[in-house]
Parts: sequence; structure tokens; C-alpha cells
Amino acid sequence: MGHVEDRWWRDERDPATGKTERRKTERFGRGHRYRVRFLDPEGRERSRSFPDRRKRAADEFLVSMESDKSHGSYIDPKAGRITFGDYARRWLASQTFEASTHNSVTWRLNAQILPFFERRELGDISPTDVRTWIRGMQDRGVAESYQAGCFAHVSSILTAAVDDRLIRENPCHARSVVRPKRPPVKVIPWSRTRVDALRTAMRDRFAIFVALGAGCGLRQGEAFGMSPDDIDREAGVLHVVRQVRLVDSRLAFAPPKRNKTRDVPIPDAVLHLVDQHMRRFPPVPVTLPWRTPSGEPTTARLLLTDERGGALRRNHFNEAVWNPARKAAGVVNPTRQDGTHALRHYYASVLLDAGENIRALSEYLGHHDPGFTLRTYTHLMPSSSARTRRAIDAAFGGREEQADGPGTAQGDS
Repeated sequence: MGHVEDRWWRDERDPATGKTERRKTERFGRGHRYRVRFLDPEGRERSRSFPDRRKRAADEFLVSMESDKSHGSYIDPKAGRITFGDYARRWLASQTFEASTHNSVTWRLNAQILPFFERRELGDISPTDVRTWIRGMQDRGVAESYQAGCFAHVSSILTAAVDDRLIRENPCHARSVVRPKRPPVKVIPWSRTRVDALRTAMRDRFAIFVALGAGCGLRQGEAFGMSPDDIDREAGVLHVVRQVRLVDSRLAFAPPKRNKTRDVPIPDAVLHLVDQHMRRFPPVPVTLPWRTPSGEPTTARLLLTDERGGALRRNHFNEAVWNPARKAAGVVNPTRQDGTHALRHYYASVLLDAGENIRALSEYLGHHDPGFTLRTYTHLMPSSSARTRRAIDAAFGGREEQADGPGTAQGDS
């Protein structure tokens, strides 16, 4: 059984009187006064010191250690002395992130997390520390979505420390810690008029990009990595099997997001535009490493290339091609929603307005979960009253409206 030792005072028996008296030790007034001594589950002696006037804390610590041993939940008090920075780097090195994700996590660690937590010992990080860090991000004007991502990383690191039995609890899970949340974003799809205007404004070499995004729902990197060899004309589908992405400032081929390859129906109208594009700009074989700059070289005939026949770079495309075309199409004060993802939103809105179900749409978009698709686009689904009116109009011989897209997408806001 452990005990609490008072290193400033000791009991001594007076040989003359036989009485026990308290006397100062040679350590009196220096260093921590109380030392808790106990045996760990392996029988090794452990100790922890407490300052003067902290006798109750020392007693409570001893009780907790003995209780943890009896319940099989003992954690070495010294285990949490590793600094957050050292453990965070070990945690990052053990992750199986894609290279691009690894880069973004490293950036967040260096920019927003390590400047506050790096030299703090894991065992000393409290809910107050977490709250103070969050408040600091708020005061610096860090975007709410970025705050949420940084908080998720800190929480994951501390959860791993709990799993590694370095700390008892994750302070991010304390009830007093309010987790930053990504603000809800209501998708407002572009109108068909705007999509057509964008395609007209695009330089001829890149106009097919609009058809691939608005007509097949491809992400930007997937459109850059699309090959005519991925089209199954007999089945009428496009196999989405690769993307072009930037890793450590170098281009590489990679599977689609979350390694989720998929088959997307390719409409005849889009196929016709692809054929027209290939007659003017024949596909070019491009060789890039697979996944990482040191990956195995892989060759694909790309539909979209730059003027020199190389794979497209996202930043250059956005600045030199997308932004000027977007402005010419009437997007004067662009927001985050007016990026290339706007074409995917248009694709989703048209399919939902036509009655496509969420599960199928989720598959076509390559989402990880139909629930995410539903949360993102539920406000674009036709209302039951609208469906009722159309059904009864059709039954009574009425004429259904021939819309060029969903009602919610017709404005040019």
C-alpha cells in the first residue's frame, strides 16, 4: 500500500521520555513538501511530489492511483510528460493520410496548433488551455471552418494519447469546451444561363471542362485526369478512375477523392462535345508519378492539357482560365461558392429536379455517404406540393413546364 511522505517534518521518539515529537528535517522549507510513494501494477516504486499546503491533493492522488490499479486503468503519471509537439509529430508520422492531406495537416499544425501547444506536456493540458487556444483563433479572425479543422486535429492527437495510455482523458471532450463548428452553407446553384455563358466565355481549348463538371459532376482534378479511354460508349458511362493533383509542388496522378472510383452516366450531349473537342485538340499522352512524386510513372491520354501538352495545374487554370471566364459570364463579386465546384452543384440540382434519388446522386458525385449528399442538397429537392401539381396537371391533360433547370437555380445571383 502506498503512503504520503512529509519531507519537511518527521516523527522522532525521545529516548529519555519515550514520547514521540515532530521535528524539522534538513529539507525543511526547500522543494516540494509531500511525496506520494506507491507501487505500479508491475511492482515498481513510483512517486510524485506536491508543494506545501497540498496535502489533500497528495492524498487524493494516492487514492486515485490505488483505485486505478484495482480497476485495471492505471496510467503512469510520468507518461504524460512528453510534450505535445513531440507527440504530435509522432502521431502525424503514423497516419496513413494521402500525401496532399498530410501536407494540409502539417500546415495547420505549424500555423495554428504548435505555436500554442508545442512545449506543453500532454499531462498538463487542461480544458482551460483548449478554450484559451480556441479564443485565440477567434481573436485572430481565423475562419470558422478552419478553426473546426484545427480543433479536429488537436482532438485526434489527444485521443491517440489516451489510447496510448499517456493521459487519462482528452481535454477537448470536456463539457466546458465548445467545439468550433463549420458554418452551414446553403448551396445556391448557378442557372443554366450562367453555365452556358461560362462555357461560351471559356477559351476553346478548355470549354470542355464546363461540360465535364456540369454534365458529369466531375471534380476539377478528375476533369484534368479524364481520358477518352475511360469512356464506355456501349454502356454509356464514364469511368472516373484518376485525378491530377499537386503533391509537394509536383503534379501526380492519383485515385479520386477517398480512393472512390465510380461510373457516371455520360449523356449523349456531353459525348458529342467530347468528340468535337478531340477533333480540334487530340488527346495527349501524359506521364506522371502515381500518388506521390516518387511513385511509379503512369501514362494516360488526357482530354484536357495545357498549350504545351502537359497536365493542368489547378492554380494556373483558376487564375488564367476560370476566373476571367467567370467574370465574363457575369460573376462580378465571386464567393467561395463560385469556384469550379459550382458546376458540380449545378449537376446535382438538375438531377434532383428531374427526380433522381439521393443514393444515385451520391454515387455519381463520389460522396462518401448519401447522408452527406442529402444534407448538402436537401433544400434543392422538389417539394411534394410541386410534384403533386405536376402529376395532377399531367392527369388532366395539362402541360408541364419545360424548365432548363431547377426552380431554385434560375436566378443569376
